[in-house]
Amino acid sequence: MRSPISTMNHSATVLIVDDVLDNLAILHDALNESGFTVLVANSGYKALQIAKEMQPSIILLDAIMPEMDGFQVCVKLKESMDTSHIPVVFMTGLTEVEHVAAAFQAGGADYVTKPIRPKEVLARISSHLQTAKMMGQARNVLDAFGQAAMAITPSNGQLVWQTPLARKLMQNYFGLEASMSSIATPPAILKWIEQISTLKGGEQSMPALTLIQDSKKLKLSVANLSDEQWLIVLQEESDAAQIEALMTIFKLTKRESEVLYWTIKGKTNRDVGDILGSSPRTVNKHLEHVFSKLGVETRTAAASLVTSRIRLAI
Repeated sequence: MRSPISTMNHSATVLIVDDVLDNLAILHDALNESGFTVLVANSGYKALQIAKEMQPSIILLDAIMPEMDGFQVCVKLKESMDTSHIPVVFMTGLTEVEHVAAAFQAGGADYVTKPIRPKEVLARISSHLQTAKMMGQARNVLDAFGQAAMAITPSNGQLVWQTPLARKLMQNYFGLEASMSSIATPPAILKWIEQISTLKGGEQSMPALTLIQDSKKLKLSVANLSDEQWLIVLQEESDAAQIEALMTIFKLTKRESEVLYWTIKGKTNRDVGDILGSSPRTVNKHLEHVFSKLGVETRTAAASLVTSRIRLAI
């Protein structure tokens, strides 16, 4: 009879990485019986290849292997945009503090000690898959709504994923390249994460990180805390950035976005016309088009809809 875990994770794929065939066989049988799709690799190089091509849901990784050990494999997995989001659970007979710390510093989400106990492994996998699923759903929603957000592993500051808008902001404020490969989390963010870690679990509110660049300001705030990943929301506060955000989210033209932006900031049609160099009548025409696209009839309704979808510095 299959375990209850199988009904929960029947579509999940697990990659087992171990150079000892007996270990592979034991875990393969236990996971297969529980309803998982199982992939195996007997070397670090093979593991990297399979992880990139097959995109497993989670990886069970032996810490000690010849040529390339598990710590090196994990670092390479987390450096690649293709595999950085995959949770890694180390399997090791090494229980010394420095080895456990090395596992987390390499980007591991958890570890289990040898000899492997299949029931324990199944329980750990179920927990990490649930977290990964929630983060994946959050990422899809944020992508769909054009929001700027990213996930970071708090144990080592590793950047796991970021939405397209977050990637653009990171490039603008930190000079990072478009690819996530080999990106080190900027020192300012690492220092901020360390500060939050000392407050986590206390009554203090989590402080935001604010970066100023010319007339623009980028604010990073914590949306969700977990032991495995933190969800960080990025918000750029400048007129141009927020007008662009309105264009992206509500599919408006630039002029429509400008009119909407200044309108919900309390400006009259005449004020908006003065700002944009248009007549009040033209502004009103643009507002009619905006209301139609948003499915609202009044300024108040438009402002309410906008604030429910995007945080503006009103």
